[in-house]
Amino acid sequence: MTISNTSPEKRTSGNIVLVGMMGAGKTTVGRMLAKQLGKTFIDSDEEIQKRTGVKISHIFDVEGEEGFRQRESCVIQDLVKLDNIVLATGGGAVLKPDNRAALQANGIVIYLKSGVHDLWQRTRHDHNRPLLQTANPRARLQELFEQRDPIYSAVADHVIHTGKQSVQILIARLIKKISAQDQPRQAIHTMQTLNVGLAERSYQIHIGQNLIRRIDLLLKHIPHKRVAIVSNTTVAPLYLEGLSNTLAANGIQVQSIVLPDGEQYKNSESLNTIYDALLSNRCERNTPLIALGGGVIGDLTGYAAATYLRGVPFIQIPTTLLAQVDSSVGGKTGINHPLGKNMIGAFYQPQVVIADVATLNTLSDKELRAGIAEVIKYGLIRDLPFLEWLEQNIEKLLQRDPEALQYAIVRSCQNKAEVVGADERESGERALLNLGHTFGHAIENAMGYGVWLHGEAVAAGTIMAADLSRRLGWLTQQDVERTKKLFTRSGLPVQGPRLGTEKYMQLMGLDKKVVDGKIRFILLKALGQAVITDEVAIELLGQTLESCSV
Repeated sequence: MTISNTSPEKRTSGNIVLVGMMGAGKTTVGRMLAKQLGKTFIDSDEEIQKRTGVKISHIFDVEGEEGFRQRESCVIQDLVKLDNIVLATGGGAVLKPDNRAALQANGIVIYLKSGVHDLWQRTRHDHNRPLLQTANPRARLQELFEQRDPIYSAVADHVIHTGKQSVQILIARLIKKISAQDQPRQAIHTMQTLNVGLAERSYQIHIGQNLIRRIDLLLKHIPHKRVAIVSNTTVAPLYLEGLSNTLAANGIQVQSIVLPDGEQYKNSESLNTIYDALLSNRCERNTPLIALGGGVIGDLTGYAAATYLRGVPFIQIPTTLLAQVDSSVGGKTGINHPLGKNMIGAFYQPQVVIADVATLNTLSDKELRAGIAEVIKYGLIRDLPFLEWLEQNIEKLLQRDPEALQYAIVRSCQNKAEVVGADERESGERALLNLGHTFGHAIENAMGYGVWLHGEAVAAGTIMAADLSRRLGWLTQQDVERTKKLFTRSGLPVQGPRLGTEKYMQLMGLDKKVVDGKIRFILLKALGQAVITDEVAIELLGQTLESCSV
C-alpha cells in the first residue's frame, strides 16, 4: 500500500483526530479529551450506525468490508468539515488516501499506539469486531497491525504510546503534545523542550540556539554548588572556559577533566582517568558530571556517573549532531572493548539534555555528515513524513541552515523520546533504533575504532540492511535506490569495506542484539517501518555483503 508523499496544508479548525488500531482506546480517550478541552466528541463508527440504523457488523455482513469503507469515507468527509471536534476514527479509516488527506488537512492527527499484546487483551472478548471473526483472531490482529502501523505513523502529527499508564496521565501527555505542536518554520531563536517520560527518571531535552549560555537550565541540577565537567581536546578549547566561568560566577566550584578526542579513546583507560580525577578531588555522590562534547564524551561520562560511588547525577551538553539527535538521549552509556563496540556499559539516564544548535557551527563537515546518518535513520524506521522532509531539505542541513537543523534535531529527538519512553532497556521496540548498526559496528571494529566515524559506518550498514530487506522481498529495488540516493546526497558512504562474509559474521556475532547465538538484524518491511528478525539465510546475507562492499 502506498502512502501519499504530500501533506496538505491544515485549515484552522480546532479539530483533533484520533487514529489507531481497534482496542487502542480512541473512544475512551476521545471522550475525556473532548470534555477537558471543551470540544465536541464524535466517534465515526457511532455516526455510521446512527445514519444507517444498524450495527457495523451488520454492514459488514450485508455489504462486505468495501461497502463499509465507502460509507465510512462519506461520513469522514462530512465530519472533518466541522470545527472544534475530537474525532475518533475506525481502525481502517486511514486505508483510503482520500480519508488520510482529509484528516490531515482538517485537524491535528494523533496516533494512539498500542502493542499487539495489549490490543489482544482488550479485544479478545469483543465479538463486535468483524475483522477478528476468524479462526485465528490473534494472528489476524498481528497482520492488521503490521499493515496499518506505518500508515498511522505516516498520517499522524504525533504518536502517543498508550502502554500501561492511566487514562488521566495519557490525556495530560496528549494535551501537552497538542499545545506544543511543532512547526518546521518556528522562530529559530525559540527554545523547544521535549520530555522523555520515564516515571521518576523522566527528564527534559532543551533544543535551541546559544543554550550553552543559559545558566538557568543548569543551576537547578547543581544544588550543592559543585560540578565536574568532562570534555575533550577538541571541544574544551571552544566551550569549556566559557561554561566554567559562567558556573563560577554563580558560586559553583568546577573540576575540569579533558580527555583525548576520538572513538579509539572510548576505553577503560579514559574511564579510569575520569575516576582518578573524581577521587583525587574527593567528588561526592551529589556532585553532578557534565558531558561537554560528542557521543564518545557522553557515553564515557554517563558510564562514569553510573558507576562512581554507585551512581552520581549527570548532565548531557552534546556538541555534535550525532550526539544531539541520538546518543545523548536514552541513557545508553559505556565503553568499547577490543572485541566489540559498546560491550561494557549501563542504562543510566541524564538529569537533562541541553542541545545547543549553535555548537554545530564549529563541527567539521565530516562530523556533520556523520550525524545526518542518524537523522535519516529515524525517517527510515518509523517516520516516513520526516524521511520525505529530509529528501526535500538535505542541502539545507549540509549548509547548516539553523532553522532546518533545529527542526531535524527536534523531530529526531521526538522519535527517540517516544521509543525510549516505551522501551527504556531495549527489550523490544528500542532495538529498532539500531538500523544499520549491526553491520556498522562490525565495520568500525574491523577497521579500527576511529578510522570510520560511527555515522559513516551506520550509513554503509543501513544500505546493507536495505539491500538485505530487498532480497527478503520487503523492499523494492526502487526503495533501495531511494535510500542510497539520500545517503549519497548527504556525502555518506553507501558501501562497506570488503571484509568477507566470514569476517562480518564473526564480528556481528559479538553484537549486543545476539540472542541464543542468533544474530538479530534490524531490517525494513517498508520505508518507515523497521522490523527485528533472526531469520536470514546465510546465502542472502552473503549476497548482500558481496554486493554492498568495495
